[in-house]
Amino acid sequence: MSKIYYQDELIKLIQADSLKYLDEIEAESIDVIIADPPYFLSSDGVSNSGGKMVSVNKGEWDKSLSVEDKHKYNRDWIRKCRRILTKNGTIWISGTFHNIYSIGMALEQEGYKILNNITWQKSNPPPNLSTRYFTHSTETILWARKNDKDARHYFNYDLMKEINHNKQMKDVWKGSLTKPSEKTFGKHPTQKPEYLAERIILASTQEGDLILDPFVGSGTSAVVSKKLNRRCIGIDLEEEYLDIAARRLIHTPMQGRLF
Repeated sequence: MSKIYYQDELIKLIQADSLKYLDEIEAESIDVIIADPPYFLSSDGVSNSGGKMVSVNKGEWDKSLSVEDKHKYNRDWIRKCRRILTKNGTIWISGTFHNIYSIGMALEQEGYKILNNITWQKSNPPPNLSTRYFTHSTETILWARKNDKDARHYFNYDLMKEINHNKQMKDVWKGSLTKPSEKTFGKHPTQKPEYLAERIILASTQEGDLILDPFVGSGTSAVVSKKLNRRCIGIDLEEEYLDIAARRLIHTPMQGRLF
């Protein structure tokens, strides 16, 4: 069962099970997909938040799965996304080492071509309290398109070069964790900063394009889409996070480029 949770002239938030709702979207209707899927980290362990040891559990949606079940889940939603992408559409998927290798394999198995492996280097990562590993300071974003001979994905090379002080932009993006000001209406445990969504959207879409976020969470991709005059559909099952996303969107004007 699905319902429209929020809607304005550009953005629609849907409360639904993503895997089921993806089947309801028209084939080849989405220009770009931005996905931050579950990392399946909730295994009753501990993590670090604000320098304090806290439970790693985030919710039932992130509950740890077996390797086989995790990969099946990733193949399922990635397959469904391929059906709804336009011929020249692209998909961006964020992850850590906990799930990104499954994601990469699933992309190749489901008929995608990986275009870039973006490394997001966090300038202020939380310290490693266990002192048994190197500090985890990066995440990966895979950018891919359909592996079809006649597919021609859109890339705003000139704008990316302009942003990067007139030099070719590299595949390592450095920046801080999500700012407190972006959590005014509440926070999501895996919330990404707006500048990441901004760069992705500016690099791979044009004004008026339709973006889909199948795991929209607190709505960062939808908020930035609205600011940049892109249409966006966001899907999530958790009312708590959709409420945060809706309140952020209500207070978000369209304003063009953010930098």
